[in-house]
Amino acid sequence: MTVLTDHTAAREAVDAGLRAAAARLPAPAARIAAYHFGWTDASGSPVQANSGKALRPLLTLLAAKAVGGEDGWRQAVPAAVAVEMVHNFSLIHDDIIDRDSLRRHRPTAWKVYGVNDAILVGDALHALAFECLAEAGGDKVPAGTGLLAQTVRALIEGQLEDTRFETRERVELAECVAMSEAKTASLMGCATALGALFGGGTAQQVDALRDFGFRLGLAFQHVDDLLGIWGDPAVTGKAVYSDLRNRKKSLPVTAALGSGHPDAPELAAIYGATGQLTETELRRAADLVEACGGRQASRRSAEMLTEAATNSLNVEGLRPEAVEELTDLAASTVHRAN
Repeated sequence: MTVLTDHTAAREAVDAGLRAAAARLPAPAARIAAYHFGWTDASGSPVQANSGKALRPLLTLLAAKAVGGEDGWRQAVPAAVAVEMVHNFSLIHDDIIDRDSLRRHRPTAWKVYGVNDAILVGDALHALAFECLAEAGGDKVPAGTGLLAQTVRALIEGQLEDTRFETRERVELAECVAMSEAKTASLMGCATALGALFGGGTAQQVDALRDFGFRLGLAFQHVDDLLGIWGDPAVTGKAVYSDLRNRKKSLPVTAALGSGHPDAPELAAIYGATGQLTETELRRAADLVEACGGRQASRRSAEMLTEAATNSLNVEGLRPEAVEELTDLAASTVHRAN
């Protein structure tokens, strides 16, 4: 019997599914996808690069395990692959929108292959996600496809709001939370719901696991936004102060700007200035976000959301060992910012 405790079997199954799906693309697109996923270098030679955390597909398989037992996760592999395809389509497009030059310690796909090709490969991964889900077969496919489509729509709506925030002088914290729910939490909620659905869970179990993933997703965004300011580039794979450089109205920044703290106007002035921010201005902005309570507010919110996510798992019939794995995964996600 396969046990998922070390997640090796799950990661191998998802990786195999991703590679098989990407291999269907025309050669130029397959080459870009392979580079983005970390399987090859820019010339197409195989490498052992960082392929990312694969958090979302792991959540899918653990949710399936929670409702279906030790081997129940295998039924959800196509759903896990579909979720990871959607996530990576959004990453490729986000890098273009944000003009980020680094991801996972390497130049982003658009920096290596150009904007046009990167956009098209992102679109191709989007399409492949639905192909993978459809090929799972069975009576769960229609509901799963509908859920994934709704999630992609929410994700795009969240990204639209995120880009609009950059040109607005003031953004309310509630607006920023709603944007993060759409852009990040919706896909994590979809990941766990699909796992429970394809694992054979009851409607109550699917709803509970979707709630778990959604709350964890918002906690994850709080942590990600903290790392976007204070994260170590050696760990995050992105340039230091990356979100500040792009004047992102992230959760800690928005909390700081709306805090009423005496230093908030100075932070607003830095964000409202034209031109590229200097290193001195970036350091000052980071200090101001912390002084105005933004860093602490996001840390506290992440902890509260993680606790609420864990409480969502108190539903009848879930496998205790899988619940423990999901709880541990939630805790480790939040502790990334410590």
